[in-house]
Amino acid sequence: MKKNIPIGEAADLLGVAIQTLRRWDDSGILKSHRSSPTSYRFYTGEDLEHFLSANFKYLASSCHKWAFNNKETEILAQFYCPDKSVFKARLSKLELLLARDEYLKVGAKFSLITSVVGEIGNNSFDHNIGNWPDMRGIFFGYSLDERKIVLADRGQGVLATLKRVRTELSTHQKALEVAFTEYVSGRSPENRGNGLKYVRKIVTGGAEENSLKKLVLFFQSGDANVTIRYSSDVLNIKNVGDFNRGCFVLLQY
Repeated sequence: MKKNIPIGEAADLLGVAIQTLRRWDDSGILKSHRSSPTSYRFYTGEDLEHFLSANFKYLASSCHKWAFNNKETEILAQFYCPDKSVFKARLSKLELLLARDEYLKVGAKFSLITSVVGEIGNNSFDHNIGNWPDMRGIFFGYSLDERKIVLADRGQGVLATLKRVRTELSTHQKALEVAFTEYVSGRSPENRGNGLKYVRKIVTGGAEENSLKKLVLFFQSGDANVTIRYSSDVLNIKNVGDFNRGCFVLLQY
């Protein structure tokens, strides 16, 4: 990514309007740079990364715009994991940060969060080996203050993945139901274990005694999404108007 980012490109990266950035600049929320008093405003990647790290609402919006855009766009380096090794390194960093939390370190609750994030992130890479439709890798960001995590990919999505062995599947809604409830065989060489069923078990509190009662998972692929909560067996999968080819995930803990 270029060192100096024009205001239009910065607006695209943040998922906001140019006029919003101008207002933020004038009010001091997010200051721009100018090479002279009459020159165009610009930002650095570090400016935008710092802002998004401190404002999860806009971090999630930036991720959503990238995941749902018809064309691939850039991601700020701090939130882009081009391969599994980068993702694992950043996940390890998150685990260290979560382990400092007084509540999460009791009974190693923090490990449940990283298990969920790790399963979802690894699935993105395992699902799409050699078959990324455009930009490979995932968007991965979080806010420790707001206790929220966002992940997304521009991969093939759940339906396309499951249709390799469940050819009768025809809707994203049914594909999500199968992914979160059924054990699908014949998915070698991906070897993802229990996958999203394991994720659901953790979130609903069925995996460990030291469960996290505040866990909420939102998962969308295609035109279907589902929200899973602690101590709830209800799997309310909805068809929605917006569409993303890959996967978009929000986790609150």
